[in-house]
Amino acid sequence: MPDLRRVPLADQAADVLLERIRAGEWALGAKLPGETTLAPQLGVGRSTVREAIRQLAGRGVLDARQGSGVYVTALDAPEDWDRVLRRAHIVTVLEARAAIEVEAAALAAARRTPADLRAMKRALAERTAPGQSIEEHVDADMVLHRAIVVAAHNEVLAEMFDGFVPRVRRAMVDMLRLRPAADEAADQDAHADVVAAIAERRADVAAAATRAHLDALRAGFA
Repeated sequence: MPDLRRVPLADQAADVLLERIRAGEWALGAKLPGETTLAPQLGVGRSTVREAIRQLAGRGVLDARQGSGVYVTALDAPEDWDRVLRRAHIVTVLEARAAIEVEAAALAAARRTPADLRAMKRALAERTAPGQSIEEHVDADMVLHRAIVVAAHNEVLAEMFDGFVPRVRRAMVDMLRLRPAADEAADQDAHADVVAAIAERRADVAAAATRAHLDALRAGFA
């Protein structure tokens, strides 16, 4: 069963129900199990199940009939235009991040000081602090990426990054809400590879690892 621990739970529960419908678990016109059955299957409360059903009803997939139950009225949902626009914004932000951060990683490998490296390693460890919300995780991630940019010792790049942070933060929060990280360990490893390359002063490797990470994020929204 997919992990539903990240917020918002209702959105994720709706996504899981939609995937089960797409997979053929319930046919067109079929009645869904009740809330008391679905809630433990999804690992959420009954109120979250009700909100998930309400979302899918609003998208034309389900029909909640008073006194009768919830029925499947479509086997898929049309693309949500709000999600389309949010994904487009995420891709734009990732492209701009690459323009700043790939060069910053290469410069950091050449110019970083011992203090810079300590700041990066400390921020890297704090990305995986237990119990983080999406917003807290994004904030911790931004601390690491800013530490890398600062280690480039280029004040223009640093100013560009700092001016860009509010948009980056919004886009990354949206990204994790639309598509939670499938493998958090692999994501942490990707960041560790960048820090390791900077520590070893391997500019080409640091730049390539940064681009590969950002390209992988962008590919999920192509």
